[in-house]
Amino acid sequence: MRKKFIINLAFLILLNVLIKPFWIFGVERSVQNIVGSAEFGFYFSLFNFSLLLNIILDLGITNFNNRNISQNPQLLRKHVSNIVSLKLILAVFYAVLTIGAAFVIGYDSRQLGILFILILNQFLSSLVLYLRSNISGLQLFKTDSLISVLDRFIMILVCSILIWGNVTDKPLKIEWFVLTQTFAYLTTALVTFIIVIYKAKFFKLNFDFRFFRVFLKQSYPYALLILLMAFYNRIDSVMLERLLPDGKHQAGIYAQAYRILEAASMFPYLFSILLLPMFSKMLKKKESITELAKLSFSMILVPAIFLVSVCCFFSDQIMDLMYWEHVDVSSQTLSFLMIGFIGISTTYIFGTLLTANGSMKQLNTMAFIGMILNITLNLILVPRLQVKGSAIAGMITQLFTGFTQLILAKYIFKFKINYKLIFSITIFIVIVILSTVFLSKLNINWIKTVLIIGIISLLASFATGLFKVKVLYQLLKERE
Repeated sequence: MRKKFIINLAFLILLNVLIKPFWIFGVERSVQNIVGSAEFGFYFSLFNFSLLLNIILDLGITNFNNRNISQNPQLLRKHVSNIVSLKLILAVFYAVLTIGAAFVIGYDSRQLGILFILILNQFLSSLVLYLRSNISGLQLFKTDSLISVLDRFIMILVCSILIWGNVTDKPLKIEWFVLTQTFAYLTTALVTFIIVIYKAKFFKLNFDFRFFRVFLKQSYPYALLILLMAFYNRIDSVMLERLLPDGKHQAGIYAQAYRILEAASMFPYLFSILLLPMFSKMLKKKESITELAKLSFSMILVPAIFLVSVCCFFSDQIMDLMYWEHVDVSSQTLSFLMIGFIGISTTYIFGTLLTANGSMKQLNTMAFIGMILNITLNLILVPRLQVKGSAIAGMITQLFTGFTQLILAKYIFKFKINYKLIFSITIFIVIVILSTVFLSKLNINWIKTVLIIGIISLLASFATGLFKVKVLYQLLKERE
């Protein structure tokens, strides 16, 4: 299983490294630079608002289905017709409640117009994620990996034509950017739907309300978890936009820094895509998950520490390279957000393990506390520190929730405290930070300095035993 994890992770990372960084740093960044921070902040706040009630589209179906199909693949044929029908009903509820909430908080006609399109995008994205959960549940990881980048690939093609293709003499509008996403999600949904129906060998819309009731009763704890996590992950920019007089402007600055965190979070998210069905299958077979958990945590921590160190010490240079305005404020925001990346990375390993185990009561308690903590910190810090206050709130929340899940996993799975691993991680962190501090003071081009730090980090990971050549060699030789 460890060999299967390594091979599929390498393939998934390769695809995402080829596609998603260009989307985030090439296309999306260019759109923000062209339309300006205030206009992009206008969109970014609406986008995050559309995510707040996004859970209604899913109600925990995707995570529960991934776990369920991994353990019982024969259920695909029976479930897919019912669940697609259920998601259509949920889409209506989501749209009504989101538009209702938008009226309550006073969105104007232009905001409502864009929100309508974002609601459609959220439905299509949610449908794709559900369909993909069947594919990964069947352990078809390479197929799922290709689909995972299809929407961004289509967006890159269309947006590149709009930005650099000289197809129009009109300035780029944020509405075009949103509609491009609609086209990409719709195409991806159709492709994924065809693959799933081919595997199920049957499909017919079936509005079986008895099935809906039974299924949702099983999936609702997953729904609650996603809702609570959505609040503490996405409410920052919404609160910025609502709490401050220049809220759209502040949300745009926040989006500049958040884009780096979002790009970095792609890496641990890829781990979770593979780990959820793997952990689920192993737990059902009562196989030990200790080695896979340790391997994945070590593999995620090494690049995470490197990225955090670089983004904290070279935040000015990074933001100056990417943006035309507000570099000073957004660079400080980036430093705070990236420290929280350690918590995010931990969540994607141990939160995934706890989800696979069905430890939903503990996860929901943790997420509820995280939501209250995040909202409270935003209410206190945003009026005083503006965008930096929101970043500090996010940092504290992510560290709290990440390490809480680590502690929960330790007690639930009775992991022994690995003092050797703790010592190796501590030494690795010290080496990376000291190297970054020393090299940042030298008169060397900062990009070259980052490359040198990357090499030092890689060597340190082997020297401290976090990565072992012997183990990697054995993994390549072992049978799946």
